[in-house]
Amino acid sequence: GRIDAAFMDVPREVLTTAMRAHQKYFSLQTSDGALAPRFLLVANLLAADGGRQIVAGNERVLRARLSDAKFFWDQDRQVRLDARVPALADMVFHAKLGSLAAKVARIEPLAAWLAAHIPGADPALCRRAAHLAKADLTTGMVGEFPELQGVMGRYYARHDGEAPAVAEAIAQHYSPLGPSDACPREAVAVAVALADKLDTLAGFFAMGEKPTGSKDPFGLRRAALGVIRLILENGLRLPLAAAIAQALILHGEQGHGAAAGAGPAELLDFFADRLKVHLREQGLRHDLVTAVFGQGGEGGEDDLVRLLARLAALKGFLESEDGANLLTAYRRAANILRIEERKDGIRYDGTPDPARLVQDEEKLLLQRLDEVAALADQALGLEEFAVAALALARLRTTVDGFFDQVTVNVADAALRANRLHLLARIRGALDRVADFSKIEG
Repeated sequence: GRIDAAFMDVPREVLTTAMRAHQKYFSLQTSDGALAPRFLLVANLLAADGGRQIVAGNERVLRARLSDAKFFWDQDRQVRLDARVPALADMVFHAKLGSLAAKVARIEPLAAWLAAHIPGADPALCRRAAHLAKADLTTGMVGEFPELQGVMGRYYARHDGEAPAVAEAIAQHYSPLGPSDACPREAVAVAVALADKLDTLAGFFAMGEKPTGSKDPFGLRRAALGVIRLILENGLRLPLAAAIAQALILHGEQGHGAAAGAGPAELLDFFADRLKVHLREQGLRHDLVTAVFGQGGEGGEDDLVRLLARLAALKGFLESEDGANLLTAYRRAANILRIEERKDGIRYDGTPDPARLVQDEEKLLLQRLDEVAALADQALGLEEFAVAALALARLRTTVDGFFDQVTVNVADAALRANRLHLLARIRGALDRVADFSKIEG
């Protein structure tokens, strides 16, 4: 069938959406990739006239559909996007989280805050893009073709003379919508996409609306995976806990009280679960993610780029013979400590007294622990996690010698306590890289 030339100035996405999604036609293109003024349809019957009446009938149907689209296209451009923003106050985002205008008022400052952690992101452009991101929801075109939200915002922003980065951010801020959807790469688009998703996650967690079982009516798992992909695929050194806290603050300023226990830590745990799903296909075990997520200082590791580097180092370490044997030694030390600490009612995490070291094996172990701790701390400070893991591997033979030759639970209480403190140093040395107690198998 033919498409009237009068409709060919309507954006390509509008034409293809009208044909594909609404009428189940195939859109066609020319040899150079441009949209052709033709469409293809399939009829489940053999027509005596070769299909001429079928084609004519479908051309009439499509003509009417595209007439509506052209009308909306022409009408919508008569009102600037920024003039449409106030109308978002009449569109509910969620009964407990206010209108879309309230959401925009939150993601504007959040996008500007995120810009500091996104190379090349201009805070003013991020704020402007966030301000306009939802405005096309009030247009006639998006009302008729909801699939075009964001896409039409880009066209209208271009028509209004907005900065190209702002127009692209409007189009891309919903992405990624799923595992097969491309991730935004431009700095402003990344900032607004992150802000939109973090705001949604913080809001629903703040009021206690979290996914349960297979139920996730608000798409929070998808939003979290979107945040993870935006960070990892763009290599962002974003402090996720601080970003979550900022999103929660903005909700609090609008009077959305936090549910009991809701906070950055709870949402970080949710991200950890989503990250396990995301990394499973890459051959990274979920227990290794858990072991690394708890590291990195107060509140745990929330820099996902750094976390992946830690994970790679830990995986390589445990796959080596020294690493596997040292994990066994760690568990032996941790089990003894757990039993004795429970029995004695104290925690043995003090500094061993060198004067109470009797056997050569325990003296050598303390010396090696001091050396390895210094090397590991230096490597961790430089984010050279593989080097830190290699330093830990040097403990293997010394730790084996200690367990082979030294009895921890001796009758001398002071000597026993000193050796338990020494075991705690083994535990602490390995926990510098990851929480080895979380590693399974």
